[in-house]
Amino acid sequence: MKCLCPVIVLALCTFVSSQRTPTISYISQEQIKDIGGTVELECSVQYAQDYPVLWMRIDRSRQSDGLPISTGSSLIIRDSRFSLRYDTASSTYTLQIKDIQETDAGYYQCQVLISLNNRISAEVDLQVRRPPIISDNSTRSLVVSEGQGVKLECYAGGYPPPRISWRRENNAILPTGGSIYRGNILKISRIHKEDRGTYYCVAENGVGKGARRNIAVEVEFAPVISAPRPRLGQALQYDMDLECHVEAYPPPAIVWIKDDVQLSNNQHYSISHFATADEFTDTTIRIITIEKRQYGQYVCKAANKLGTAEARVELFGKAFLSA
Repeated sequence: MKCLCPVIVLALCTFVSSQRTPTISYISQEQIKDIGGTVELECSVQYAQDYPVLWMRIDRSRQSDGLPISTGSSLIIRDSRFSLRYDTASSTYTLQIKDIQETDAGYYQCQVLISLNNRISAEVDLQVRRPPIISDNSTRSLVVSEGQGVKLECYAGGYPPPRISWRRENNAILPTGGSIYRGNILKISRIHKEDRGTYYCVAENGVGKGARRNIAVEVEFAPVISAPRPRLGQALQYDMDLECHVEAYPPPAIVWIKDDVQLSNNQHYSISHFATADEFTDTTIRIITIEKRQYGQYVCKAANKLGTAEARVELFGKAFLSA
């Protein structure tokens, strides 16, 4: 009887060992790789000789069960970039991916299937460095009225997560102060016409050259008029040009008035408007072969949906001195 004890103990130990639940003893830590590089993902298991071991790729959204890559020591997918090694001594399954692509990023899960409804798993996150791409939900352009609050938004994808900064054309001072603002949202509490122009959203993460979006900000404002020469003298029977500079957006309707009568092009007057930029217009009225009744105050008037402005130019008589 004594001689049977070691055999029974050995058999019992073997039975207990065979009933141990499989475990995953090691899984690779998070991997961060460049496009075109190579990565090795390791999964070590214990007590799993009689159980299927799988590598799965899990989408970041986790909306599906995942894509099987391998089972046991065999690959399931047909992709020459993928290979699998199995080390019997350590029970380690090593999944290698060469020529890494952006689409390879995601969670890679090592699974041991115990039954139809029972499995153990561990996963490793593969991050692929990607240059910034500015998202479609970023501001593209903006038209606002002077005095309103404004919010410019810029978001970008990529890895590592891009840093967002704001600049203006020609490094002009931002409404927030300074030439650079960092953050996804640039807020202007009360916009002025001087704040109009091109704003640059710049996304950088150290991969590639970064990304930039030009955002046109149009500020609608009431006309502002100035007369560079408010008093001009000219002799009878000569021509004279009177001029006003108009700044407004949207572009205004511009008229010239004398003695409460709107003037038009005819044999006595020639009116022209020249737009020097989207918001700037030079308007000129030429008095042709001046008659005495044409001396006096001329009014240049501009109006758009936000308001009206006017300036006055006086034409007075001036003796002609012959040589």
